[in-house]
Amino acid sequence: MIDLARVLDAFRAATDCEASVWTQPNPNAPPSLGAGTANAPTVHHFPSVADGEQTIATPAGDALVAAVPGPRRAWLALGPCTSQSIALRACMTFLLPVVGQYLQSALEVEHAANELAERYEEINLLYTISEILGRTVALDEAARTILSEVSETVGARRGSVLVFDRATNSLHPVAALGAPLADVHPISADDACSVSARAFRAQHLVLAEDGEMLCPEEAQYRRGAMLSVPIMWTAPAPRGAEPLGVVNLSDRRSGQSFTAGDQKLIAAIATQIGTAIQNTRLVRASVEQQRLAHEMQLAHELQMKLLPDDDIVAPEAIVAARVVPAESVGGDFYNLFRLSGGRTGVMIGDVSGHGYQAALIMALSMSASAIHAQSTTDPGEMLASLVGTMREELATTEMFISAFYAVIDPAANQMHFANTGHPHAFMLPHGQEFERLAATDPPLGMDERPPLTARRGWSAGRDLLVLFTDGVTDARNPAGERLGEEKVLQTIRAHRDEDPREILEHVVAVLDEHTEDAPRRDDLTMVLVRS
Repeated sequence: MIDLARVLDAFRAATDCEASVWTQPNPNAPPSLGAGTANAPTVHHFPSVADGEQTIATPAGDALVAAVPGPRRAWLALGPCTSQSIALRACMTFLLPVVGQYLQSALEVEHAANELAERYEEINLLYTISEILGRTVALDEAARTILSEVSETVGARRGSVLVFDRATNSLHPVAALGAPLADVHPISADDACSVSARAFRAQHLVLAEDGEMLCPEEAQYRRGAMLSVPIMWTAPAPRGAEPLGVVNLSDRRSGQSFTAGDQKLIAAIATQIGTAIQNTRLVRASVEQQRLAHEMQLAHELQMKLLPDDDIVAPEAIVAARVVPAESVGGDFYNLFRLSGGRTGVMIGDVSGHGYQAALIMALSMSASAIHAQSTTDPGEMLASLVGTMREELATTEMFISAFYAVIDPAANQMHFANTGHPHAFMLPHGQEFERLAATDPPLGMDERPPLTARRGWSAGRDLLVLFTDGVTDARNPAGERLGEEKVLQTIRAHRDEDPREILEHVVAVLDEHTEDAPRRDDLTMVLVRS
């Protein structure tokens, strides 16, 4: 409270009155001096807000004490004064809201710092898991390392990862924390008392408090409350989401229950573990036939599975999105975010280059952007946070990302967007011609300056946002001729009043007719949005 002490010293210099602020962070402890002038007397009586201002006697003279309104318990004491002409009540009326505003601002800064620290841990954990998935295809090794990392982040001393075996209809342990893996036994998926089995069957997390749902098979990795989260894999239609196992965490060092933030983070990690499980299964099925080339293709397919479903932002927005992968691993991606106030976030990106490094940067971009998009609705600020998270990775790999991110607010008839080097971003207003949403900043990783945010009007349910990567315009036919941007825009313009999903099918048909059987040189990505 150095700044507050300076304010009180200035008050003392102007009025010849002592002043002090007392705070009580812990309700079970007495209030203590937070800041004060050199000769401020000790205060022993602390009135409530309802009591109003109260006069107390001190050895040096009378002082006035009042509770500071706000979420933090604090009191302002004024006096005694050397000058008898000073009206303490008038000074209290002036200074009390100043102190209240300072304490409120300090509290907000403290909360913001704590939230940033928590989000840094989340981002760091997601990146660590991306590295784990990138360097190993051994399920037991990946599960063991991931379990250790997530347990450290949430402060759990015990845990396990169980994978479903369809042949035996049971959950088999592949990693354990706090107990030898050999001592952890399989659990029937139909077990009525098991927390793990219930989470697997219900396909949503289960939090069993201390003493609830005690199961002998889970005793090795459970102490007190236990959180069990299903490991899900989003399979291609029509299969949809499929449970692959569960991750369990228990015995928190703090002794407190798992928070909503912990549950959300662990659910995200469980999805990553699902990727590891599916990665292992697919690689084992193909490694003997095609070795490294086929493994790279599988890795790319797994990366594509991270892309969101079109209906994730429905009904607020109608989205049609398509990624057509090239033969090699690439870095094209898009992301969709459901934001507060009925707003929709839409992002498209293209990592420079190809290969495994580009795919890893893509996965990291998607994970980090999902976190940052929920922290701010300003597109430029979100992209600045994204590049801040990934600056070291982009520098070491000498890669960059051309990205476009927009936040559509139908209620306000506004769209805010930031464009960092993405060439193919267009707006098709109802009844008008295409408007190019030009890049105002270089690709992420090439400049230290934060991206700028632009604004334009948006007609809800009528305007169309059109985004695609250069793989679409650069698609070549057997003669080597490019499809070109104008052909794409012409097709969209001709079908502008149709559903975005129908418009996308028309573009794909034109693309297929142009390329025929020519091999693809790059990933093709397109996103159409009407909100």
